[in-house]
Amino acid sequence: MFAQDQLVVYPAQGVGKVERVESQVVGGVATDFYIVRILGNNVTLMVPVRNAANVGLRPLCAPELGAEILESLRDRSGFTGYTGQNWNRRYREYSEKLKSGDLADVAYVLRELLLIGRDKELSFGERRLLEQAMGLITLELACVLDRTQDNVRAEIEEMFQDVLQAREKSE
Repeated sequence: MFAQDQLVVYPAQGVGKVERVESQVVGGVATDFYIVRILGNNVTLMVPVRNAANVGLRPLCAPELGAEILESLRDRSGFTGYTGQNWNRRYREYSEKLKSGDLADVAYVLRELLLIGRDKELSFGERRLLEQAMGLITLELACVLDRTQDNVRAEIEEMFQDVLQAREKSE
């Protein structure tokens, strides 16, 4: 059970704040809902309390895990380079990982797209996924590491400075 004012993560939407728990009658049955305001876009979601785990609503990661995730972005050993895989297939795979709500999966998508972008221009959809992954990672890490989102983004961009500079030269 989440408490009022607790920060939580809703998959693919990001960090939100539980504004309240509210009961409503739906189909003749009283149901409790978490009213969650997503911090990144100010959207309000109603999440049934009894279904919260099934939709992936979770607490913020621990600060230790946040620091590990941030450090894991530096590791490029698992990246085999752009393999010519169909962008549509990558898009579906990466979309599923973002919807999972797992911070390690989101970090994987971010790292892969940044590195693929070094070798080739990303499609419009891939650029959107890159921005979504960046937003999801930076906001949650900013909250758990007690930093600003801009500060976390700057650190990630610095990690991938060689990639970003190569992309700028090719454009």
